[in-house]
Amino acid sequence: MFSIPGKPPVTITPAAEARIARLMADRKAQGLRIGLKKGGCAGMEYTMELADAASPGDEVVEQGAARVLIAPTAQMFLFGTQIDYQTGLLDSGFKFVNPNVTDTCGCGESIRFEPIALPPAG
Repeated sequence: MFSIPGKPPVTITPAAEARIARLMADRKAQGLRIGLKKGGCAGMEYTMELADAASPGDEVVEQGAARVLIAPTAQMFLFGTQIDYQTGLLDSGFKFVNPNVTDTCGCGESIRFEPIALPPAG
């Protein structure tokens, strides 16, 4: 994981912590796995699923009774992200405040990151 010693790779607000803990308890899950997949107008979408166990390579962040499992392929894109849970009049859900995102689509469902510059071959 891309991390700073002593600092979690993602932070979880108290509202998100409570919601994750409740989902885990209701479904007897061992954590909420977050990741990324290709899709949407901006190119990438967050994924979330309740998991029975951490998979090899998952980064595990525990806070209170909440456990977040970060999929290996998403770790470098999620470093520094704050996970929040918001309740509104029309909808409720998790919100990711991700400093690595460079663009979002109009509906806010998909995101884009700057391409990673690779060193020249040779």
